[in-house]
Amino acid sequence: MARRTLIMGAAGRDFHNFNVFFRANKDYHVIAFTATQIPGIDDKKYPAELAGADMYPDGIPIRPEEELKEIILTEKIDLVVFAYSDVPYHRVMSNSAIVNAAGADFMIMGADNTTVETDKPVISICASRTGCGKSQTTRRVMEILNDRGLKAVAIRHPMPYGDLVAQKVQRYGEIADLAKHKCTIEEMEEYEPHITRGNVIYAGVDYEAIIREAEKEADVIVWDGGNNDIPFYRSTTKTIKIVVVDPLRVGHEMAYHPGETNVRMADIVVINKIDSACLEDINELRDNIRFLNPSAKIVEAASPLTVDNPDIIDGKRCLVVEDGPTLTHGEMDLGAGVVAALKLGASELVDPRPYAVGEIAATFEKYPDIGILLPAMGYGDKQIKDLETTINNTDCDVVVIGTPIDLRRIINIKKDAVAVEYNLQEIGDVTLDKLIQL
Repeated sequence: MARRTLIMGAAGRDFHNFNVFFRANKDYHVIAFTATQIPGIDDKKYPAELAGADMYPDGIPIRPEEELKEIILTEKIDLVVFAYSDVPYHRVMSNSAIVNAAGADFMIMGADNTTVETDKPVISICASRTGCGKSQTTRRVMEILNDRGLKAVAIRHPMPYGDLVAQKVQRYGEIADLAKHKCTIEEMEEYEPHITRGNVIYAGVDYEAIIREAEKEADVIVWDGGNNDIPFYRSTTKTIKIVVVDPLRVGHEMAYHPGETNVRMADIVVINKIDSACLEDINELRDNIRFLNPSAKIVEAASPLTVDNPDIIDGKRCLVVEDGPTLTHGEMDLGAGVVAALKLGASELVDPRPYAVGEIAATFEKYPDIGILLPAMGYGDKQIKDLETTINNTDCDVVVIGTPIDLRRIINIKKDAVAVEYNLQEIGDVTLDKLIQL
């Protein structure tokens, strides 16, 4: 009999594992997904059009992770598959204990059963934690390949927050495509920097179908990972795995799932932010990398900042807006906006929490350790509007926008504001350009 299976996820790795392993596998029957991290996804279904109408004519329900034990017991679940990323080990094993105590098996899937093959060379960019600097590393890799005359096409880790069927395969080649695909702020933050540099980027839900489209125009596939998830692709010809680590969170590369997996699989490890970290932490991180993966090549890099109107920060009370996921499940207590504000002489960082409304206030309640930074949450129209209202409510002189895109293009900020930009700058003689050999 088919094993009654539940997949725990966050609208990304869970759907991918289902598509490549479970969808047409008659040894398993997926009863439900559970959802966490992403607001609004846990009252939907994974639709029959994507799940396969023969085996799942009604689609597959997506239920809140809080119902995990109840689902196992009431649905007589045999197997629970853990399929999301950037989770501390104690939380993974706590979930395993809940599952095992309820009588089911607990599984985490590895790369062999979950990566899709392509005959194109693949360069994957992953990380040990959310917020290490994957995006600027990906942009740097794309620049290297384009300078060599190669057509590099990026494929981004999934962020399917809307109509899943409509999002099956998405191609972004111009700014108008962001509106065409009804992108959230989180999606725009990842796609727009590629588009403005003339790069093509794909994303969506069905990553087998996505790469078959990307192959038609690509000399090289660049996997732009999300959170600290492992890659979705491998090449039959040449695969290079690049993993970015963070000396501001030294030790996390050995304590979070599946970040340690990435470091152990890496061909190249990029120690980013060395301009912001102390030498002791950089050396400890280097030792940890060598312990986990002695054969990996190590590149050291900085993320230098530029600000479009730096003079207005000096002596002013600043509200700092940072990338949402970096502050929430990435657990960072500072980002590019904070570094820029302090470097340029802000007199005070203003606490937005007394002014937060709606879903932004709820985000602070769910993630109390965020502190006085404002996460640029924008998974839907209501959340974007609440972000705009919170910013305009806050009693400050200047808004410092530390997100990957300029929020002024998305929302109406009724205050003086500056945008912070950051790119990867390799330090020393060991560089990505020298190490990437296809």
